[in-house]
Amino acid sequence: MQIGCPAEIKNSEFRVGLTPAAVRAYIEAGHSVVVQQGAGIGSGIADKEYIDAGAEIVQEAEGIWKSAEMIVKVKEPLPEEYHLMQPGQIVYTYFHLAADEELTRACLDREVIALAYETVQDDSGALPLLKPMSEVAGRMAPLLGAYLLGKPFGGRGLLPTGVPGVLPANVLIIGGGVVGSNAAKTASGFGSRVTVLDINVNTLEHLGDIMPANVFTQFSNSQNLEESLKQADIVVGAVLVPGAKAPKLVNRDRLRSMKQGAMLVDVAIDQGGFAETSRATTHSDPVYQEEGIQHCCVANMPGAYARTSTFALNNVTIKYGLELADKGVERACKENHVLRKGLNTYKGTLTCAPVGEAFGMQNTCKFPEEIL
Repeated sequence: MQIGCPAEIKNSEFRVGLTPAAVRAYIEAGHSVVVQQGAGIGSGIADKEYIDAGAEIVQEAEGIWKSAEMIVKVKEPLPEEYHLMQPGQIVYTYFHLAADEELTRACLDREVIALAYETVQDDSGALPLLKPMSEVAGRMAPLLGAYLLGKPFGGRGLLPTGVPGVLPANVLIIGGGVVGSNAAKTASGFGSRVTVLDINVNTLEHLGDIMPANVFTQFSNSQNLEESLKQADIVVGAVLVPGAKAPKLVNRDRLRSMKQGAMLVDVAIDQGGFAETSRATTHSDPVYQEEGIQHCCVANMPGAYARTSTFALNNVTIKYGLELADKGVERACKENHVLRKGLNTYKGTLTCAPVGEAFGMQNTCKFPEEIL
């Protein structure tokens, strides 16, 4: 199979779909790899490293899209790439389709096989291809929040670490999963008072066992959420329903109850965001205000730490990528039910129920096993 890796074109997206080690793994398995010139520069990977690993370097993305049987990316195809997608082509990347109806319909119209990293799910419910980027985003979120809480950016002007004689910030983390637990580690590390809300008592018990003394857990219900929002200086949205839109837990009324200049960091923005007022921002223009509250909703947060993120992502994607290349998508998904859950569209058919529910397309949605 020919594997293609075009350069990412999303704003301030410096990650790349393949590392030289991943290229070598595909080559050693008998496949060919084509990488766009300069695709790895943002992650500190020179073209020569890809060549040494066995890849062919081409100048334009169009040729890669046209010839490759499987495209390996990091972020979802953007509108300017829709026409490049080929019928029957495997596109192996993050899609987050439930938050993007235009992209969903483009994948269906172009009849591509959309294999979404974020919905590959194992028997425990874990999301192995989402986890490393959730770890990066979780650790980044309190750092971004702390920086943007500064007065020059419109924030409260409160130093989250505190100083002798002045209390530190209150950091509220909504969701205690991979993003939330990593956010708690970072925020607790710089001395803030951290509260984690979650609806799973087992998650709260686990966090209570492993977190330092300045991290507190609380069951998430309307009353606890509203009281915690009023006290928070930084709020990290870390909620996730695999494959589906994020629940809107913070509406305008709840936002108005918060301290003026407080900081909201929405890590759930890829899935539509956890706040009614959330809209996607970029690394070049990360923050805006609604109701006097700072919002940071960067849709590709790990792209800022591209080298770390690229290598962490490839560590987990290469295993399933090789299965797809060695067996073809049909056999690979039939034999591996974990991978099969990543199938979101298949040659014009929607195969992910939460996406169908998001856009009222349930009647046309089929289970992968029905069509493979």
